Amino acid sequence: MRWSGQQVLDDGIGDDAALPGLRGLLRSVRTPEFAGTVFHEVEAKSALNRVPGSSPMPFSWTVNPYRGCSHACVYCLAGDTRVLLADGRTRPIAELREGDMVLGTRPAGPDGRRVYVRTSVLAHWSTRRPAHRVTLADGTRLVTSGEHRFLTDRGWRHVAPGWCRGGRRPHLRQGSVLRGPGAAAVGAGSGERREDGPYRDGYLCGLVRADGAPGRTAPGEAFPSGWLELEALGRAHHLIAGLRDRVPVGAGAQPVRPALSRVVGRPDAPCVAWFEGFVAGVLDAAGEVSGGALRIVTADGLLMRRAADALRRLGFRVGVEAGPVRGGRSLRLLGGAAEHLRLIRTVDPAVGRLRDLDGALLEPPPEGGQEVVSVERLDVEMPMYDLTTGTGDFVAEGVVSHNCFARNTHTYLDLDAGKDFDSQIVVKVNVARVLERELTAPRWQCEPVALGTNTDPYQRAEGRYRLMPGIIRALAGSGTPFSVLTKGTVLGRDLPELTAAARDVPVGLGVSIALLDRGLQSHLEPGTPSPQARLDLVRRITDAGLSCGVMVAPVLPHLTDSPEALDAVLGRIAAAGATGASVLALHLRPGTREWFMAWLAREYPALVRRYERLYRRGAYVDPAYRQALGERVAPLLRRHGLTGGVTTLRSRTLRSRALRGGQVGSVAAEPSGCSTEQLTLL
Repeated sequence: MRWSGQQVLDDGIGDDAALPGLRGLLRSVRTPEFAGTVFHEVEAKSALNRVPGSSPMPFSWTVNPYRGCSHACVYCLAGDTRVLLADGRTRPIAELREGDMVLGTRPAGPDGRRVYVRTSVLAHWSTRRPAHRVTLADGTRLVTSGEHRFLTDRGWRHVAPGWCRGGRRPHLRQGSVLRGPGAAAVGAGSGERREDGPYRDGYLCGLVRADGAPGRTAPGEAFPSGWLELEALGRAHHLIAGLRDRVPVGAGAQPVRPALSRVVGRPDAPCVAWFEGFVAGVLDAAGEVSGGALRIVTADGLLMRRAADALRRLGFRVGVEAGPVRGGRSLRLLGGAAEHLRLIRTVDPAVGRLRDLDGALLEPPPEGGQEVVSVERLDVEMPMYDLTTGTGDFVAEGVVSHNCFARNTHTYLDLDAGKDFDSQIVVKVNVARVLERELTAPRWQCEPVALGTNTDPYQRAEGRYRLMPGIIRALAGSGTPFSVLTKGTVLGRDLPELTAAARDVPVGLGVSIALLDRGLQSHLEPGTPSPQARLDLVRRITDAGLSCGVMVAPVLPHLTDSPEALDAVLGRIAAAGATGASVLALHLRPGTREWFMAWLAREYPALVRRYERLYRRGAYVDPAYRQALGERVAPLLRRHGLTGGVTTLRSRTLRSRALRGGQVGSVAAEPSGCSTEQLTLL
């Protein structure tokens, strides 16, 4: 059946539909050749991905022609957690969807300052996780997983202790102070109905008087003026409809403003709801947002004083500044973004632009309000939800909450082996063309590029899409060294291209072979070539005159880690001609952990308790086991002549290419030994 005829249409096919909100999506296809898999073909805007400076990886750039969906992210918050939307309203995290606009933050300078920005939800998903409860001094309670991170006055902190790549991870303690606008910014208003009563009267009074202020309308001009925005007009129309029995209505020629002014004038003893409506009406007619600050701009001195009085009665602080109108003043709300959010939630203006916090400074929290009182493990699993946003964070229950920017790139090589990774593949069909453009840019310094560090570039679909030949030619043609790590024997197709490239630039090749047991391998690595097929690939690579290292990963404790098993696999690897090998124990990140432990409980239930002890500190195996494994492996590597490790290209002294002549700086290939992390189970 022809591939071109297999387009997936959004016509009720359920989970196999095109990924919603996927940028650059051309089409989604499925074919009997890849049963159960959907390929989402996209046009990528960039091909080169910079590795974060904090990463221990020995390279700075990667290229990933394919991208699968992974469960390697941390799942964070309970479903009823309120997330702050870009318009200042809130919505439970369970109800958010891709494309929703929320409020995030971004750095605003080297001094650690951050500002609020609008950002889009790029992904939304859920799972079940052990729950923790974080209680703050202001009464806020956050139910979250232990791995989730919040922004504190000392940087990002996990909820609970544990281990990460760099050692013991920083976590919340009693007294930690969380950053964000605070609980008052996401709390409810007075609860008064907005359609009738004092709020309605106050709103119409504030709107009519501010709209008719001096310098804004001509004397005697009827309400509404041409300055009033449609959102405010819409609300006014709705509220006036409830006043028809109180407002004398003529044939249409009678001005409306005098009648409204008599009906909705300031009462003798205004209540809180009236003041809320009055401030909302004044803001809708005379409110401005600039530089992250909310102001009321008017030349009417009486209106200014009454607006200031109403705001103070509602518990807000204001300051007076010179206004843009001649002889006028501006009334500025004090307290920054937190008070801005609290005000719009309290008074509920109709005009959307008044809710815009883009560029507002994330200020220090109020004294004591967002201090951690306790972190408790609840000893219960419950549904948890997470987002991916454009900024990598969002505001939940008034505090800044971290999220995984991209599930499959967040943990580099530790990808989940679950259903989504296997069945939803994003294919960057134009990656070679985009890469060639980026490599020929004058700013490109020909730094080494690694492929296969995130998703396998030679997975089965490469036989259909043939993206790698163009990538190889682009890298070699620009003088850029590169390395490839794969489990896929499709690499053999490109040996002529790789051999030619190696004559121009350093090329490092690595093949991943975890074990020899075909039965065990078929359960743990479904869809990948057999161990023998990969050993044959190593031989083909070395026969072509290229060096090839092997990544023996993951080693499974108590299953594939005996001296006999390791000796057998390393002996076969050496016989295939490999120039080095690196041995790494299994990692169990969230997502991979659940999948693997469920498999272990089915196939080897007697090992479950052992694994729970070995991985009690998190994704990485117990340090004592790692040390014992290293001591077991070292003499075997020496015996089989495989001490070179898996070759990774590192920059020693890279010089910029000459703008004329295209001269390439010197680059050396160094063995990475055991420093390169594993590709997890596919």
